[in-house]
Amino acid sequence: MDEGSPSAKIPPAPTDELPFETALTRLEGIVQALEKGDLELEAALAAFEQGVALSRHCAAQLEVAERRIEVLVREGAGFVARPFAGPEDTD
Repeated sequence: MDEGSPSAKIPPAPTDELPFETALTRLEGIVQALEKGDLELEAALAAFEQGVALSRHCAAQLEVAERRIEVLVREGAGFVARPFAGPEDTD
């Protein structure tokens, strides 16, 4: 397999300590590569595995961010967990 060809294996990216935005950008690139259909089977499987790992990493980071937002919402003497209302939810 030629390393410069479109079917070249996508190098694995460790997800530990990877910023959310970087992980999401890499995941989007993997999705685009898989959608093109130019990868050989083994490369496609490796890319899919990496995509799953990145997806789980992003989901975990979003969960942590959601918990941090919940902790910051105070009512009275204690904390009350409420869903985050973004700018589009303020109607």
